[in-house]
Amino acid sequence: MLKREGQVRIPSGCAISAVTDTLGKRFSGTDIIDSIALMHDRSNGLGGGFAAYGIYPEFKDLYAFHIFYDDNDARVKTEEFLFKHYDVEYFEQIPTRKISSIGKAPLIWRYFGAVPISKMKKNDYDDDEYTAKCVIRINNEITGSYVFSSGKNMGAFKAVGYPEDVGEYYMLDEYKAHTWTAHGRFPTNTPGWWGGAHPFTLLDWSIVHNGEISSYDANRRFVEQFGYHCNLQTDTEVITYLFDLLVRRQGLKLDMAASVLAAPEWTVIDSMSEKDKELYTALRTVYSSCLINGPFSILVGSKHGLLALNDRLKLRSLITAKKDSKIYFASEESAIRVICPEPEEIKAVEGGVPIFIPFAEVNG
Repeated sequence: MLKREGQVRIPSGCAISAVTDTLGKRFSGTDIIDSIALMHDRSNGLGGGFAAYGIYPEFKDLYAFHIFYDDNDARVKTEEFLFKHYDVEYFEQIPTRKISSIGKAPLIWRYFGAVPISKMKKNDYDDDEYTAKCVIRINNEITGSYVFSSGKNMGAFKAVGYPEDVGEYYMLDEYKAHTWTAHGRFPTNTPGWWGGAHPFTLLDWSIVHNGEISSYDANRRFVEQFGYHCNLQTDTEVITYLFDLLVRRQGLKLDMAASVLAAPEWTVIDSMSEKDKELYTALRTVYSSCLINGPFSILVGSKHGLLALNDRLKLRSLITAKKDSKIYFASEESAIRVICPEPEEIKAVEGGVPIFIPFAEVNG
């Protein structure tokens, strides 16, 4: 008997989607929920999530920590750490709606804080490095506590469930942001749990990913030399740390970091001009352990802007479109057209060729 869509595993799942306004206009999460919902059959209910930029204008200069707790004991220990290491101006449980399809949830809190000047005087690094170290400490040293978002004026929202249900659960229709990304998960070789849902974040970085990383162990060993810890039981986590390491800590431009992760083939490098050949040979040699192998399409959010990237062979679909001041990305063209029926431009993202949309000043 012929099997219909939804009755078989879809090998090209998961689903990713994004919308950004190039003028910095803020809009609700309704469109991104509708977009990712259209790709329902690319997920299996074991993970969904969103990242939103420009979401906390009233606290735009403060780090926004979103934290899962297994129990109140973990919360008390984490708050003791946070209040010692930050000037926390406001904190609360993150509001949620009761959704029948979302099962037992952890405690979900958020905190807005600044790094005390006294802490900076004692260290040789800046606020971002200080905060990255604090996040890694919490996630690795406090049992039952997981910081799943830690950037300024941005936030991640994720859970075990279908993405459209996760969006309703977190009431994202009541938030406004200038950029939204979304993910519907279909895990193939890792467990479905709240911390393992996408996006994966550190500081203002957020990653949603469709594919499988066969180079994960080599990538993981490389970043762990620099103090990162990969313990969330999924390959996507390491991509977040690679971007943070290459761009924030080692000073590469974002397009160069993308060229490291999806490096040109040696035959392509050999055909380049002498200047480019020297550059890309150096990048592939120095950062050989950062090369991502396997099929992937990713959307990378950060304070710099929104980056879309496919693997060199384009083994995972990724479409982009433009309408007025908005740029759209999705795993399927239909997921764009459901919220933008008549785009001015629409095309496939080329394999190994990054598309970068810088963020404008936030308006509205």
